[in-house]
Amino acid sequence: MTTKTANPRWSDLRLRLISAAVIVPVAVFCIAMGGVPYRIMLLLVSAGLVWEAMAMAGVSFSGAGRSWRGWLLLSWPVIGLVCAMKGDWRIALGLIPAAALFGLAQWLGVAVASLGGLSLLWLRLPEHGALAVLFIVAVVIASDSGAYISGRIFGGPKLAPRISPGKTLSGALGGLVFAGLAGLLVAWCGQGAGMLGGLIWGMILGCAAQSGDLAESAAKRRVGIKDSGKLIPGHGGLLDRLDGLLAAAPLAALVSLAVPGQVFWKATPFALWSAFRHFIVSS
Repeated sequence: MTTKTANPRWSDLRLRLISAAVIVPVAVFCIAMGGVPYRIMLLLVSAGLVWEAMAMAGVSFSGAGRSWRGWLLLSWPVIGLVCAMKGDWRIALGLIPAAALFGLAQWLGVAVASLGGLSLLWLRLPEHGALAVLFIVAVVIASDSGAYISGRIFGGPKLAPRISPGKTLSGALGGLVFAGLAGLLVAWCGQGAGMLGGLIWGMILGCAAQSGDLAESAAKRRVGIKDSGKLIPGHGGLLDRLDGLLAAAPLAALVSLAVPGQVFWKATPFALWSAFRHFIVSS
């Protein structure tokens, strides 16, 4: 008598779905509520991201690693977020380059967590609203899911075999299509505002999310680990789950500056060029 074994291509799908079923509703609730729940989520996630980045950089809190320097490094993005929550955005942004005092590897972890957290905080301000954050989250999830499904169905040439052997070109293309469709859907839900822009910016942010995923894979390969942590079953750590979001959110926040008072996916090339010219002239 023989027993059927699960297709190895889909071996981790069940765990991924269970984790998503728990995490996504909580995240959506915090995003929709805004205020205190959303801010607490950002503070906790930022600290967790730096914790994992410290471990990847070889900094430990056990034994001699339990020092004021380690705790200061861990709290650095939290301090920046608190400053931004109080309206001190210049101080919050200034803390990012100042973290270079801890060393290059540690600074990279702080910079990624800080930029991601500050961008998501900015995009949830009343003038942007929950829909801006939900747009990015939907696009990143769609990009990741589309790449996962397409890559396992179609297979084919590897996207970047030296960095991440599991990623395929078909998966990357499928992820971009899913990301664009997700952006289109969110734009349609937002009273049909800028549906074409939702499609285009969905694909652009999907590309940024995939780049963030590859960058994190390269960092893990450099230090010889498979996952950044074990917090999320089927996904690994926070960095493994949020790498795409941490790359897409700063881009969306930057684009939002070009179209004040509007959703960022309404930004046109002309609006971006005008904002860039204004910045150059004023500086």
